[in-house]
Amino acid sequence: MISHSTKRFYHLLLVIFFISLFTSISFSQSHGIKNLKERGAVWIPDSGNETYTNPIIQADYSDPDAIRVGDDYYMTSSSFSHFPGLPILHSKDLVNWKIISHAVSNYPLPEFNSVQHGNGIWAPAIRFHKGEFYIYFGDPDNGVFMTKAKDPRGPWEPLQLIRKAKGWIDTCPFWDEDGNAYLVHAWARSRSGIKHIITVNKMSADGKTILDDGVKVFCDSVNHNTMEGPKVYKRNGFYYIFAPAGGVKPGWQTILRSKNIYGPYEAKIVLEQGSTKINGPHQGAWVQTQTGEDWFIHFQDRYAYGRIVHLQPMTWENDWPVMGEDYDKNGIGEPVATFKKPNVGKKYSVSVPQTNDEFSENKLGLQWQWQSNFTNDWVSLKERKGWFRFYSQPYLNNTKNIYMASALLMQKFPAPSFEAVTKVELSSGDVNANAGIVIFGYDYTRFGIKKTLDGYKIFQSVCINAEKGTEEKNISVKDVASNKVYLKATVLESFSEQGIPIAKCKFSFSADGKSFEQIGNEFIAKEGRWVGAKIGLFSESANPTKSSFADFDWFRFK
Repeated sequence: MISHSTKRFYHLLLVIFFISLFTSISFSQSHGIKNLKERGAVWIPDSGNETYTNPIIQADYSDPDAIRVGDDYYMTSSSFSHFPGLPILHSKDLVNWKIISHAVSNYPLPEFNSVQHGNGIWAPAIRFHKGEFYIYFGDPDNGVFMTKAKDPRGPWEPLQLIRKAKGWIDTCPFWDEDGNAYLVHAWARSRSGIKHIITVNKMSADGKTILDDGVKVFCDSVNHNTMEGPKVYKRNGFYYIFAPAGGVKPGWQTILRSKNIYGPYEAKIVLEQGSTKINGPHQGAWVQTQTGEDWFIHFQDRYAYGRIVHLQPMTWENDWPVMGEDYDKNGIGEPVATFKKPNVGKKYSVSVPQTNDEFSENKLGLQWQWQSNFTNDWVSLKERKGWFRFYSQPYLNNTKNIYMASALLMQKFPAPSFEAVTKVELSSGDVNANAGIVIFGYDYTRFGIKKTLDGYKIFQSVCINAEKGTEEKNISVKDVASNKVYLKATVLESFSEQGIPIAKCKFSFSADGKSFEQIGNEFIAKEGRWVGAKIGLFSESANPTKSSFADFDWFRFK
């Protein structure tokens, strides 16, 4: 028999073990956060103390949808006409995410070889069914597309057009327990004249064929106007359609509930901005952890910063979801700013979606996208080891600005405030060549180095209302001694009197990467068509040849 003192001794050892374990985990997380910051991470939602801060992704991942498969979480989002498209992100705890693949390389329609701002891949849904991952989305001009894969890292099957249609958007598949399959979708008013109807279609069991023209299951233009982004689930015998209403910026989350997939559906608002600063809150996904916790992922539209991703705690009362915290006590949840991290059974390392690129691999980082379908002959990562060679493009041939240029390599703004720095070496073979950093949206600015008959110069050009065809104008030029230069863009967040976030951008250059000189005018970044502002690289010449290019050594944030 173990004595009382021995029991106390073992109990003390156990307490010491758990304290040491907790301290080790806390140290590990704090160390991970420090390392991420040293490597240039500019937004880290994991606080390192078992809490997180919204947004969980401070970048433009519009219309997010997510699932759990085993101990892994996967997310995808709208990518419109930017390729590669349909990004796939992975997490172990719903807070720390990384990009792992894209489900679409180029779009299988020839018109997307040219820029199609705001068209293409709208509001996808990702699901796991019978050992395979499926993604469905509605292209408002062409119809419903589907792709699938056995591994979310790929390869993904080529896109299949399973229903040619006009105005069908925000499609979500659902496989019922009885083997029947359905597709729920909303409507694009710009194509169909409809904005407040949810439709359910019967689908073949293999998910490859839509079998009917659909049944209108919900229509309420008074209380739930502009219904969109429906996601369908089943729980306790109820079919649920999670769908935002009221528009992207001023709207709210509505839940529809019925005992029959075809309705009739009851409606209840469960999440709204209320007394918080988080507008929207817009469409997303219900995810349940391994431990039985429920969470809701959604986006918030922050103007130039795009549609950023939030995570809300969720519970159930009387078979209705309860989201966020009801701060103003009106019976409707409001988004939380910080909260305890999800319980997923284990602790995982801190991570964020990729931003920096050292160009040391034979392929570009997964964070980069082009403005349309792309071809590999625009660039090379092999011509000069460890450098990204960007061949000059004829952007301004017969055009006033570069709004419709395909070959702009860009990524999402990763934080409210940040610096982005690159080292560029301009080829000496073309007197028309220029290259550098671009910040892109309805308004855009280019900042870089160019070769002229008088030598090399640093320049900034700006275009306001680019989508209207206005002319790009040079606003600043300064001589520089060499074709090698460091370029820095600094973005600082401020707010209008109405509380609207403003992204103020400033630019500077350096010959040695240490001492920077500011040049040009402050620029206010603007969002684009359904997307936030982007930052990235350009390379241009009036009459480019293969001897006209720019080499970029790296692209880094801090």
